[in-house]
Amino acid sequence: MTPSFGILTAPMNVGYDEILRVWREADTVPEIEHAWLFDHLMPIGGDPDGPIFEGWTLLAALAAQTRRMRLGLLVTSNRFRPPAMLAKIATTVDIVSGGRLDFGIGAGSRPSHPLARREYDGHGLPYHSQDDAVAALAEACTVIRRLWTEDEPFDFEGEHVELKGAFGNPKPVQRPHPPIMIGGRASATLRVVAEHADLWNIPGGGDIEDLAARSRLLDRYCAEIGRDPQEITRSIFLPVDYDKPALTKEKIAEAAGAGFGHIVLGLANPYPDGVVRWVADELIRSWS
Repeated sequence: MTPSFGILTAPMNVGYDEILRVWREADTVPEIEHAWLFDHLMPIGGDPDGPIFEGWTLLAALAAQTRRMRLGLLVTSNRFRPPAMLAKIATTVDIVSGGRLDFGIGAGSRPSHPLARREYDGHGLPYHSQDDAVAALAEACTVIRRLWTEDEPFDFEGEHVELKGAFGNPKPVQRPHPPIMIGGRASATLRVVAEHADLWNIPGGGDIEDLAARSRLLDRYCAEIGRDPQEITRSIFLPVDYDKPALTKEKIAEAAGAGFGHIVLGLANPYPDGVVRWVADELIRSWS
């Protein structure tokens, strides 16, 4: 199996013009099939008080500036936006992009990550337990899919989401809906992946056997609910070391060998001139 390759540009401590330059270049490089941002409200690396862009707003701008690549957020924090509002935002981006959105979503940042935790306090957002966040994620996925697909208004009453007369209009370009990518490694999250996801993403770069074990656990959860695990594409995020391309190629080979068919290569800023063509030449063409 030949993986599909994409890039991620973290929109923190960098200018819009620089991100736009990289995405425009990537859109001309056939080996790059998808491009991603992340979803944080304050930097989680580098200068903690530096600039950072809101993910969905920036994604809409980049969707209008590109033509070919699929695009998304790796991944949206379900803690930041009410799910019905998120469904509307994602629909707008899918329409702006001409049907190129991959809808990434997750439970939200780990409580153990202090630089991620502060963005909730800094924006007046509630921060609940991980169990609570995973349960809310499952309800959000249900509601968002219904808003994308149902032709009549509906009510929804869950433990975390309550809607009355909910209705999505317009619908996304992609039918029945944009592919849903869920990110995470916790067992409870993987149960939500088994039920709702078309793609599953996990951070890589460490012990590949640990990641493969998570993938096998997902297989088991799929079997428990009668779903074919092959329906869920396995996605992995791998950081790129510009100075050690051989190391990155080794990680790509490990991931592909473990069944990860969707590889997102994280680009560190400052971005060298021609960075995407370098990625294609040094990491993708030479590996494959």
